[in-house]
Amino acid sequence: MSTESPHVLEVRRLTVSYHGSVAVDDVTLQVRRGEILALLGPSGSGKSTLLSTVAGFLPPTRGEVWLDGRLVASEEQAEPPERRDVAVVFQSYALWPHLSALDTVAYPIRRRGSTRRTARREALDILDRLRIGHLADRRPAELSGGEQQRVGLARALARQASVYLFDEPTAHLDTHVRGVFLDEMVVRREASGAGGLYATHDAEEALGLADRVALLNAGRLVQLGTPQQVYAEPADVWAARLTGPASVLDVAVTDAGGGRCTVDLQGQLITVEGPAATVQHRSVPLLVRPGWARLGGELRGRLRAVSFRGPHSDYLVETPAGEVLIREVGPPRHAAEDDVAWTLTRAWPLGGEPGRLADEGVAG
Repeated sequence: MSTESPHVLEVRRLTVSYHGSVAVDDVTLQVRRGEILALLGPSGSGKSTLLSTVAGFLPPTRGEVWLDGRLVASEEQAEPPERRDVAVVFQSYALWPHLSALDTVAYPIRRRGSTRRTARREALDILDRLRIGHLADRRPAELSGGEQQRVGLARALARQASVYLFDEPTAHLDTHVRGVFLDEMVVRREASGAGGLYATHDAEEALGLADRVALLNAGRLVQLGTPQQVYAEPADVWAARLTGPASVLDVAVTDAGGGRCTVDLQGQLITVEGPAATVQHRSVPLLVRPGWARLGGELRGRLRAVSFRGPHSDYLVETPAGEVLIREVGPPRHAAEDDVAWTLTRAWPLGGEPGRLADEGVAG
């Protein structure tokens, strides 16, 4: 019987402190084989510290790090980075100044035992896919910041590690190259079964790339779930606003059950999708995403702002319960200061039961 761990990475009750402050605070999470877990949070949330501890550049204050079922770090001992089967892409690129882009990417391939010719051919193929094959002979000083970042990404992809650690890896890439890199990551993950821990402050990137998303705030794990779950069922107002445009209305939930709830909004009882953990609350924050409301219906409001966004238009509606952002396809059909009718099609009472919408297959 195989004893292979289902997880390529496990972080258990991890706390990391330095310079007198706690940067990672009692975090537990796992990355399964073939899975990408995104760490989503603002600057200072602990994303980079968590990656550096997994890589072996920082020791844990408390807790443990396991790679492929093997303990590699605890408060008593820690294996050095070179003994950990991880590939890291830093925000600072960390390229060797004396090596060309081609030799930089070929180096981890040579370490796997390939001949120089084979390694350089494979390295050039990776550089070509990231649209910098024509820069293969240049050294870091001869490359722009975005080009250096792509070389760092190519070196990580060439590593063929069990775990890839990415620290804001697409920050300096244009939209097209970012898409090429993300596609390449998915292909390599599926081919090798490697796992990825991907730190970003970009909610759209995290939700579009990851199998699961961990929300970090001030070093603590606020929520962990699928992209659909953290978007449709955020744990609190902070998590709601981190994961996308969010309107929060002050309402009372009068009834709930069967995957639906009834809220009292402007004196109207409205039943929407989205279960609530409690009923009969006088003041419940109700999350409304831009696509969860539409113009027309039984509620009244006044347009504070109208913005044309190309494929859609945004309407910011003032209501007695708060402002709600409504997004509709096409050019504007109302102007600011107009009185409008609107209605809800879905909502999520914040503080509800995480997991319900994901279990029911409802995407946000």
